[in-house]
Amino acid sequence: MSIPLAQQLRPQTLDEVVGQRHLIGENKPLRNIIESGELPNMIFYGPSGVGKTTVASIIAKATDRKLCKLNGTTAGTADIKAIVAQLDTFEAPNGILLYLDEIQYFNKKQQQTLLEYIEVGSITLIASTTENPYFYVYNAILSRSTVFEFKAVTPAEIIPAVERGFKFLEEKRGMKFELDPDAIKHISSACGGDVRKAINSVELCALSTKPNADGIIHITAETARSLTQRSAMKYDRDGDEHYDIVSAYQKSMRGSDPDAALHYLGRLLDAGDLPSACRRLMVCACEDVGLAYPMIIPIVKAAVDAALMVGLPEARIPLADAVVLVCTSPKSNSAYLGIDAALSDIKKGKSGPIPRRLQNKHCDGEDNPNKGQFYLYPHTYENHWIPQQYLPDAIKNAKYYKFGDNKMEQAAKAYWDKVKGKK
Repeated sequence: MSIPLAQQLRPQTLDEVVGQRHLIGENKPLRNIIESGELPNMIFYGPSGVGKTTVASIIAKATDRKLCKLNGTTAGTADIKAIVAQLDTFEAPNGILLYLDEIQYFNKKQQQTLLEYIEVGSITLIASTTENPYFYVYNAILSRSTVFEFKAVTPAEIIPAVERGFKFLEEKRGMKFELDPDAIKHISSACGGDVRKAINSVELCALSTKPNADGIIHITAETARSLTQRSAMKYDRDGDEHYDIVSAYQKSMRGSDPDAALHYLGRLLDAGDLPSACRRLMVCACEDVGLAYPMIIPIVKAAVDAALMVGLPEARIPLADAVVLVCTSPKSNSAYLGIDAALSDIKKGKSGPIPRRLQNKHCDGEDNPNKGQFYLYPHTYENHWIPQQYLPDAIKNAKYYKFGDNKMEQAAKAYWDKVKGKK
């Protein structure tokens, strides 16, 4: 079986690792810890292909502990117990270094099984995850571990790795290449910061291109583009990347930046995530434009309905119209703040009986001297308004809604100030 090129080129020392200089550069925290020989429990967090497994393997080679590897997608409690059974035996006299990849797939019970042995130091844990560990890792393990964030590798850092990949193929497999500089740049940038993906692209380019009459394989920019055209777009509907994109999408609309909002809309649609694009657009129209331009809500709803009816790729057109409209409309979150303030009081128990005059129907006992509901019907009064108490007695002076500072709400404020005789 052929070993993948990325595996053959896996770095053996920290100096060979591509990127992550903020962690493993000279006198940086993770490098200092590794060189000290005193290993704490660690969690490596970051996207795929940025060196988490590689650094863990380098650490494992430098320790006198037995290395055990598990993957959270396939391992279970029985696998953990089998590792624990090796403690204090000839197999693991100095304890165990456990590398647990994809720890986010371990449930709470499985993570708790490890806790006792991590706490006493019998097992040193190095876990890796592509998801935010503060959401997916059990708090007791988090509190006993140091989290290191691995970042996507820049194209400039990936270029030497791509060149090394082609050189390896020449030296080990006897291939001869003619490389266009733009091809190297495209492979390095189109991988989305994933070094493993870049190396895989190198191998794919080499295997999919026939040599010329002189036995030379010419790797052009067009070849690179045809094999890596979608690889830069990382997207997982259940992962951090999904929530990062939809968050950036809504915040760009809220911040009135149509260029950024269209970019993130494009990323959602390119991934086929039409529902998220529509849902966040509707939320933003209501939450962030709101009463500054109330008619935007039915307009955006119509655009969303049209997008869902025609589907992709045409859905991009009504959605783009609506996104630009939201971005360029005046903004107000006054109603949003008002309902949240009301809900906050309700959750705190600040409420009370509905005033008698507002109740749907009222039954007066025979001994009640004041019979009747006493509701004042506003339409029978001038300007269709009459002062009366609507809130429960306990919170009768509460104020949840404050007029926004936009033209629409200020016009409404001026009208009601006049009606209610306010100055």
